[in-house]
Amino acid sequence: MTATVTSPPPQRDELKPPRYRTIAGAGRGTWIQYAVLGVVALLVLAPVVPTLYQSFLDRPLYEAGGVFTLDTYVRLFTEANFGQVALNTVLFAGLTTVLAQLIAVPMAVLVVRTRLPLGRLAAGGMQWPFFISSLILGFGWITMYGPAGFVSVWVRDLVGTVPWNLYSIPGMAITEAVALAPIAFVFCSNALRQSDASLESAAQVCGAGPLRILRSVVLPMLRPPIVYSSVLIASMSIETLSVPLLYGQPVGIDVFSTFLYTNGLQAIDPDYGVLGAASVIILLVTVLLVWVQVKLLRNAQRFVSVRGKATRPRQFDLGRLRWAGIAFVAIYLVVGALIPIGGLIFRSFTQVFTPLQSPFDTLSMANYERIFTYPAYIQSIWNSILIALIGAVLVSLLAMFAVVVARRSPFRFGRLVEYLSLAPQAMPGIIVGIGYFWALAYAPASIGGLIQGTIWALVIAFGLRALPGAFGSIAPVVMQLGQELDNAARVSGADWFKTFTRVLGRLLTPALAGSMILVFVTMIKEYSPAVFLAGAESNVIGTTALELWVQGNTGSVAALATLQIAITAVFVGIANRLLKGRSHA
Repeated sequence: MTATVTSPPPQRDELKPPRYRTIAGAGRGTWIQYAVLGVVALLVLAPVVPTLYQSFLDRPLYEAGGVFTLDTYVRLFTEANFGQVALNTVLFAGLTTVLAQLIAVPMAVLVVRTRLPLGRLAAGGMQWPFFISSLILGFGWITMYGPAGFVSVWVRDLVGTVPWNLYSIPGMAITEAVALAPIAFVFCSNALRQSDASLESAAQVCGAGPLRILRSVVLPMLRPPIVYSSVLIASMSIETLSVPLLYGQPVGIDVFSTFLYTNGLQAIDPDYGVLGAASVIILLVTVLLVWVQVKLLRNAQRFVSVRGKATRPRQFDLGRLRWAGIAFVAIYLVVGALIPIGGLIFRSFTQVFTPLQSPFDTLSMANYERIFTYPAYIQSIWNSILIALIGAVLVSLLAMFAVVVARRSPFRFGRLVEYLSLAPQAMPGIIVGIGYFWALAYAPASIGGLIQGTIWALVIAFGLRALPGAFGSIAPVVMQLGQELDNAARVSGADWFKTFTRVLGRLLTPALAGSMILVFVTMIKEYSPAVFLAGAESNVIGTTALELWVQGNTGSVAALATLQIAITAVFVGIANRLLKGRSHA
């Protein structure tokens, strides 16, 4: 006989569920989840609510005795010439989107799906314009291709005329398209790398050549990334201030962003009601674009080509046409980006930059000496770095909490947290600046007075703009982590917060680091909210460069732009080296 061993009956304490730390009867996880919702909601609604409120008032919202009225919207379309502004904006955004796709889609197909010499170098070069703001690229284009630009004068002497006009809607659009084309390129190239080659093999069996396969099979599968990137590019074109301000304002071409700038910041007696009404219209347009994007991609599953037995995408040999492909890539990289940026950097080391005189005869460090002589200019550089560093940490941490609350918690308002975190992608930067300006002006002096005009106002505004990108960079990683990790921690007695800090938090460290890099790059090149929020001691590189440009100090502008490029390149290089080999975590 075998003896039967019986375990002692469980003690009373062992039958109790784990005791979690509670506050006022609620678990600490619940309080943290509500805190995340409150912070995100406050950040998003703070600029939106005052803007909506101001649009229906007959006077500034911080003045007593305001009366609700619709007259502000009537005056917007009858007295403010807003109809022409809207038409210019549609033409500019539409042409920018078309040109960006005409650059990015063929480039992605050439680099990813054809045997293009130096294809890897071209792919890396296509992504670098993302690290450079449209403001800096606009300065570079004016320096080289403007009416008195180096290339323009050389072409005029050679053929007798300049065949382009930079100070026009097409000129604005091509510059902005060069800056935004990398966005569409990344979306399309990622889709091409993941597509299934079986469809192309079937077309080849039927006798189709490389060009026919690319036109009939490969390009139709790019509709989802083209639609998504087109809406994103159109939204960014509507909100951009730099290129329309540099190109359009001198010749009287106003778009949404410059309308708000000139009627809000430059006006002697701003009409805040009209300004608020215009802001609401622009906000509604960008929200509508995001809604259209969601509707168009609702049936995106019919374009899925990556299955369980997918094969590696093949590369086509274009024969002699590959040289035309190389020329196309070179024109974009050299003419669109390298020459303007190179010219801007070279301009920073010269006293005079004109083809009428050899620039090597005027080499000088005077522009940099001027930058480092005036404390205000040095302060703007340090402000940009400090804002970007603080924002990279705070925004990335907030995004990580928001992702975990939205995707890996039982919080009843988790989906609302996600919607609010992504909402700022439909909020133009200049409207964020105006909205926070009104919010701080209307807030109690004990709060608004401490933040108004300081770098903390810029950290908040810039951080709101960077939040959707941070959320989007962390969310896919969370979705790849199996739920069994959470379940194992909960079975071991951990509550939601402990599961997050001990398990998910450590696994998300590489994603958090990647988010910090993205947020830093986004915030150091941001400037449009600072137009309304920056004070004398809180200017950033972008606002200082605009002031110097208006004063005609193009050499100092070039020096500031070069310093910003150098700071971004050094930070990205160091960050990539530190993270190299750690992605397996």
